[in-house]
Amino acid sequence: MRVLADVGPDFGIEQVAVEAGVTKPVLYRHFSDKADLVEAMGERATEILLDRLIPALNSEEAPLPRIRKSIDAFFGTLDDYPNLYWVLARHTPIDGRGSDVVREDKEIIATALSAMLGDYLRAFGLDSGPAEPWAYGVVGFVQNTAEWWLDRQSMSRESVVEYLTTLVWAAIDGFARQHGVTIDPNVPLEINKVVQLRAGSDRGPAAGAAKPGDGRVGGRTAAGGTSDRAVRSPER
Repeated sequence: MRVLADVGPDFGIEQVAVEAGVTKPVLYRHFSDKADLVEAMGERATEILLDRLIPALNSEEAPLPRIRKSIDAFFGTLDDYPNLYWVLARHTPIDGRGSDVVREDKEIIATALSAMLGDYLRAFGLDSGPAEPWAYGVVGFVQNTAEWWLDRQSMSRESVVEYLTTLVWAAIDGFARQHGVTIDPNVPLEINKVVQLRAGSDRGPAAGAAKPGDGRVGGRTAAGGTSDRAVRSPER
């Protein structure tokens, strides 16, 4: 990892051996070739990314800061390890050996995001069908923008994260409003409260009747908290 940070994606096995203080034959006892070494780097990169991203996705914050924190977790990882990202993005498995780490990470993130979006859509009585294509769209959109940003560095990380946060929220908010749901982006959402209120509407207050302090807006609930279906990091 130190050689990658100093030399860049075009590092050589010999440079790694020198940094490790061993000869190339010793290094080859652990890695068959550079591709094998890149695979090991990919596993480490996945750990770093998910350790930062999954807590952000599972955050109990309101929608807007939660979106911002998740996007910044991704950008922060690339910002801290740009050469690691580029070497993995350019790595192509040969003869079916090895894996496409960047693609696999996109699958993991999109699956987690899809589960979270589906929970929220169902909680508000909306069709959860869009959750999966939305998730994959958002992941691809954020990744492509991150690559552009890494390559150009024409604006600060804070600025690009804020632009993406605004765009992602605008898409969610627009869809919700089309279906008669208004969500306060600065009030935490709690699926448990939404489900309980809707399930108990025939015994208590009508589902559309807001109570003081319950965080409900626009005729449907937008209360605080998190889902009981936590987004977890899938095992690889």
